[in-house]
Amino acid sequence: MQVPPAGMFTPTVDAPFVRLWRGFLTGRVVVALALLMLQGIGQIVNQAPEPAVLGVCVAYLVATAMLRVLAGHAPPSPRAGARWLPSIGVDLLAIALVQLLHAGIMNFTPLFGLPILMAAVLGTLTLALGTTAAATLLLLGWAWWQGISMTGDAAPRYLQSALTGTGYFIVSYLVHQLATRLAREQELAHQSQVAARVQTQVSALVIQNLTDGVLVVDESDTVRIANPAGLQLLGGGSLPELPFMLTTEPPWSPLIILARRTFRQEQPQTADVDLLHPGQSPTGLHVRTWLTSTREASQQTQTERLCVMFLHDLREMEARLRTEKLAAMGRMSAAVAHEIRNPLAAIVQANALLEEDLHDPAQKRLAHMVQQNADRLARIAEEVLDIARVQHQISHAPASTVPLDETVAQIWNDWQSQNPAKRLAVVTLEAEGTQVEFDPEHLRRVLVNLLDNALRYMSQEPDALLVSTRALPSGQVSLQVWSDGAPMDKSVERHLFEPFFSSESRSSGLGLYICRELCQRHGASISYQRLARATARGETGGNAFTVGFRRTTRPAESATLFDTIVV
Repeated sequence: MQVPPAGMFTPTVDAPFVRLWRGFLTGRVVVALALLMLQGIGQIVNQAPEPAVLGVCVAYLVATAMLRVLAGHAPPSPRAGARWLPSIGVDLLAIALVQLLHAGIMNFTPLFGLPILMAAVLGTLTLALGTTAAATLLLLGWAWWQGISMTGDAAPRYLQSALTGTGYFIVSYLVHQLATRLAREQELAHQSQVAARVQTQVSALVIQNLTDGVLVVDESDTVRIANPAGLQLLGGGSLPELPFMLTTEPPWSPLIILARRTFRQEQPQTADVDLLHPGQSPTGLHVRTWLTSTREASQQTQTERLCVMFLHDLREMEARLRTEKLAAMGRMSAAVAHEIRNPLAAIVQANALLEEDLHDPAQKRLAHMVQQNADRLARIAEEVLDIARVQHQISHAPASTVPLDETVAQIWNDWQSQNPAKRLAVVTLEAEGTQVEFDPEHLRRVLVNLLDNALRYMSQEPDALLVSTRALPSGQVSLQVWSDGAPMDKSVERHLFEPFFSSESRSSGLGLYICRELCQRHGASISYQRLARATARGETGGNAFTVGFRRTTRPAESATLFDTIVV
């Protein structure tokens, strides 16, 4: 297996190879200095000048120093090529020339190990074996040259060169295998580090955005990690920065008891607890705990045991359960309401016929009560059946175009005229001439639902209700109904637009759901925000429902009631 190219490594993985590359370059400079000093000392002591050898040493030192200074931050490509000549090629040539030109008995051939190691560690197996083969051929060439210039048996010299070359081949192969293994392990380690970092980031992101609270507590009752939902569920005053002690607030004592029980029993725990903050209503929590490891496992791995606590708001859980129950009841109620309409119509008709023959005031009052309650039942049945009607409208009603300000003004006037004394508002229409894609009757229904909803919760102040339209230069067109009602509970806010969900027992919970379905039918959106508005009383907080329209350039179409007629 070949060592991967340096460019294939990430900065973290190839750091060891970069250090080895620089180490080899520095080692070459040190070897060149040592050769130069050795030659200088030898010539001084032996009084036998060898200018050729000294020149080779000086040239080798200059070449190694220049490569050390000019070399890049990473080794060249490991494949065999001319790019290795300034390093391995220069080493082989310099060592061979010094050995050839030196007149003494000193043997410089062990220095061939430096380029061989460099090729084995930083190059491919081909480069390593090629470098070793070149060094072996030079050794054999040196043995041949000695055989020509010297008398005696040359066989020992050839045998020594062959054994040295064989050793070089073995060392080169083994070093290359070790380097390849190191590269593979470095790559695996880097991949593991990347996966761990990604997992940590994902876990942190998930924990931060969980609607349920998460606390990580150690054995000293210290909260190490907590997400925003968990800090909010803890309640109380301003919380200290992480880490903080659970013992600092007496209302948190149930959590301390549960965490200690988890550490003591080394088993997951589940309990419903109440956090009693002074001057506040109790906060009911459903708490589940898990232990990261047992005592024995933590001692073996030398890690700390931690208790992970998941906090669930009981009000939220009850609201979710209530929503599911209401949804199931709604499906059943729709079927029942459909069956009620026929006998109810018969009751209304029979009562009308009976009332024609009644003359006694008491009997007329009874007939009127029957009529009123029959009308109420009819309205309830119609509201329950609105879901099916809305779906029918989404599938069959064609889109039309209406002038926003004129339509809103007409709907407001009709709604306000039903009770002028009570239905007061500040109406600001700033989308003059803007056409939006919306059926007039659908828009009427959306706006009336929002106005009725605001009327139910707003105060009696004359500016408690604001109705406004806006058309921004960017093309965004909106209708907003704002009222100064009290803030909504978070558990209610999350389910505002769900069917059969309402904070009031007498409400069917269909109004806002139908508004959302009608808006989506026409490519619009509806959203809720808690906003502050400038009123005569100053800056006042309130509940705002905003409908964002899709602006159109189509000409206005005549509105008809055809697309709202359903069976």
